[in-house]
Amino acid sequence: MWLPCGCTSKYVASSFARRILASHLHVSGRSRCNVAAFMPEAAGFEGVSGRAALRELSVSNSESFWAAVARHRLSWSIPFHTVQDCDLSRGKIKWFEGGKLNVSVNCLDRHVHTCPERVALIWERDERGSEMKYTYRELLEMTCRVGNLLRRHGVKRGDCVTIYMPTCPLAVASMLACARIGAAHNVVFAGFSADALAERIRDAQSSTVITVNQGVRGGKVIELKKTVDTAVESCPTVKQVFVAMRTDNPVTMTARDIEDVVCEPAVMNSEDVLFLLYTSGSTGKPKGLVHTQAGYLLYAALTHRYVFSYHDGDVFGCVADIGWITGHSYVVYGPLANGATTVLFESTPIYPDPGRYWDMVERLKINQFYGAPTAIRLLLKYGDQWVNKYDRSTLKTLGSVGEPINTEAWEWYHRVVGDGRCPVVDTWWQTETGGICIAPRPSDPDAEIVPGMAMRPFFGIKPVLIDTERCFGFLQGELLTSNNTSGALCMAQPWPGMARTIHNNHQRFIETYFQPYPGYFFTGDGAYRSEEGYYQITGRLDDVINVSGHRIGTAEIEDVVVRAQLSCPAVAESAVIGYTHSIKGQGVYAFVVLKKGIDVKEADLSRQLNGMVSEKIAKYASPDFIQFAQRLPKTRSGKIMRRVLRKVVESDLEGLGDLSTLDDPAAVQEIIQGRRCHVMAQKR
Repeated sequence: MWLPCGCTSKYVASSFARRILASHLHVSGRSRCNVAAFMPEAAGFEGVSGRAALRELSVSNSESFWAAVARHRLSWSIPFHTVQDCDLSRGKIKWFEGGKLNVSVNCLDRHVHTCPERVALIWERDERGSEMKYTYRELLEMTCRVGNLLRRHGVKRGDCVTIYMPTCPLAVASMLACARIGAAHNVVFAGFSADALAERIRDAQSSTVITVNQGVRGGKVIELKKTVDTAVESCPTVKQVFVAMRTDNPVTMTARDIEDVVCEPAVMNSEDVLFLLYTSGSTGKPKGLVHTQAGYLLYAALTHRYVFSYHDGDVFGCVADIGWITGHSYVVYGPLANGATTVLFESTPIYPDPGRYWDMVERLKINQFYGAPTAIRLLLKYGDQWVNKYDRSTLKTLGSVGEPINTEAWEWYHRVVGDGRCPVVDTWWQTETGGICIAPRPSDPDAEIVPGMAMRPFFGIKPVLIDTERCFGFLQGELLTSNNTSGALCMAQPWPGMARTIHNNHQRFIETYFQPYPGYFFTGDGAYRSEEGYYQITGRLDDVINVSGHRIGTAEIEDVVVRAQLSCPAVAESAVIGYTHSIKGQGVYAFVVLKKGIDVKEADLSRQLNGMVSEKIAKYASPDFIQFAQRLPKTRSGKIMRRVLRKVVESDLEGLGDLSTLDDPAAVQEIIQGRRCHVMAQKR
């Protein structure tokens, strides 16, 4: 059964929590007479008037800015002595050293101290109209139970717990319980396959997994416990699996499974690990990005407050899954650190009908709605009637996340969903950044918002554009200082929310983010800076595809196809690219070369390969199209020219460029002809 959350009027707050709460309230009281109207954290900054001046100070005098914000917004048991110790050339990032705190205390105990009956979570379950509410007191009690359960079964500070669960209150409590006892958590998206889950468990070296018997999404039951059972067979480190019951259906239990259901918080250093989160890169192996305690929590809380203009009493509705960084930062940590009421959305945007989001807005009286362009484009196609059917007058801010939003979807979102009165904040950020880095807000209330542009850097963020000229395989680039220009998007100085390393592979961290442009953090994205100085994201510069906001490396999919040769001996080689998709933003397009003399039905092989990608990675990674080819365009050194393949798929034959470096340029014409036949076959 679900871990119960008691409904008594009392709560347990540790002496540690009370001690730091008293300290926090005392400091706040002293500064109350000198609070800035817009940002209380900025009280005391002399000569700063207006938000533009405040942003300038946050970049030019970042240490003073972040020190003031950290002292005001977080509750510390021991204050920090060093604001930052960072060196981007070496991938060294440390913030608030010497400081000690507990993240769960900052998200729960201090709010229970002042407003225990405020609603913390609204669980919008898959079954429409069956939402459940949990107060801060109840969430603290649930978190403490889970924390004590983990401690009783040997989970200790420094361990890493893997969480494979749908978006639900117990998943949030499990994350906070790990933070409370000093263990890191590794939340894995509950749509990943057993193989993908196992790979993440092994890399994180988890001995404990938390899951549910079954998930429910879009009216369908998902066998999560069975997936875990399959995954842990190849994970010798796993000693125990905690299983909660989302449905009433029994599941098979094993000797390592524990179906069990108050907790002294550990005193954590600012730079202790809070969580790992795996993201795809341009190689075949997912990388576990490491985020630490104080800097991450501070940045998530600050961006949540100021990008969305969140105020006490608002209901914040982010519909992201907790398995992604958006769910971490803007479903869990950012809102709870701010004492917000946050929505946990378990269902899909079209279940049981395309009015699901807007019915939820009406029922829960949501004030800020944060969703993905993929869902917005999907709902646009169903027409305005599904939106206009519901009262959306409580909405104050609309947000977009996961990928750039096209102008048509932006305008529909603003005009129809927001009745033309709600600002749309198109946010740019990544797993690596920890929180929003570029967005239209915060800015002056009457400042313009340009459709489809992320626009303005957040406080403390200093983006730059660098040219992408290549020389002998190394990136060489000059800083592009003028406007109306495009280049590689980099960051010129560190910020507290950024990832600290890649788990067990700091060298890969340096090579991926800091070596391409020494002295800068390389985001992997390209961007355009307008005449007005606004930023627009133009897409990935590496071999990473953004499918419905889910990043997947082309190498990961190709790796599955290569391994498929053991069971599909017809496959000789493959190449995977991303292409523009009207709903998903980017789709997956695979080119497959068959071995000579093999007689196989292409339709049957396509189904087999798609099934293998779904099984080994996830359904969203399966190719939308598979084109069979006799050969692929390659350089004389044997490198597949994916740039050329991408141009062919996008029908940009004028942009193919110089093909003289290819081993045999005729291969391109074969690909073009095959693409035409493929398109004609699809139309038939």
